Amino acid sequence: PTQFELRHKNAQFANAVRSGKKAVKPSRQEQLSKRSPVSLWALGMVVFVVLGGVIFELARILFL
Repeated sequence: PTQFELRHKNAQFANAVRSGKKAVKPSRQEQLSKRSPVSLWALGMVVFVVLGGVIFELARILFL
């Protein structure tokens, strides 16, 4: 790239940052830190087991 092209790209970048756009895309480590440590299906299984237990306990209390 020529010096003119570099200056032009730098000016575009500076204008974008001044206008409030994010300077760089988030790094892979930032993206991974925002993810939940428990996968969605595992969380669903835990909720299923807990709610199923609650329903069975209520049925046992009410009908036995």
